Amino acid sequence: MTYHHGDLRRALLAQTASAIAEDGVARLSMRALAKRAGVSNAAPTYHFGDKAGLLTALAAEGFDLLAEAMADAGDGQGHVARGVAYVEFALRCPSHFTVMFQPRLLHDDDPELVAARQRAWGALSVGVDEVRSGPDADFGVASWSLVHGYATLVLSGAIEPDDALRQARAVAAHLVSEADGRT
Repeated sequence: MTYHHGDLRRALLAQTASAIAEDGVARLSMRALAKRAGVSNAAPTYHFGDKAGLLTALAAEGFDLLAEAMADAGDGQGHVARGVAYVEFALRCPSHFTVMFQPRLLHDDDPELVAARQRAWGALSVGVDEVRSGPDADFGVASWSLVHGYATLVLSGAIEPDDALRQARAVAAHLVSEADGRT
């Protein structure tokens, strides 16, 4: 084993994302992760408790990254930009994206995960509020479904656009035209 200095927790999360990208979440093991990171077999357990704890931390990190991406995109750019940022995040961080929406793999009641989810939903909701006057839960779910579904189709290879972000922008624009009363 090599001596590991610095932020081991962060390094283990990065190795987890890489391992999921290479082999899928089902093949991830704490022992293999320790070997990849060059640390003792006990190190991942010390930081995360178990595999669900590790995946929960990765999901929480993903929701925070997603919230940040949507908030940054929304600064004066609106609902469509937030939707495109959602898709861009999914394409940039596919391992996070995969784990974030599999609650059976996670400690679903983990306070950090719950807070991170709320931040991400809040960032998406701001975009909904920009388009709709007053609360509209159905429109929020429709917005989320559209960008999430599109990202999932691209990541799975079900669709292979020449420019996924350009197409995401066009797809998300349908929600704005619908909100304006245009179809």
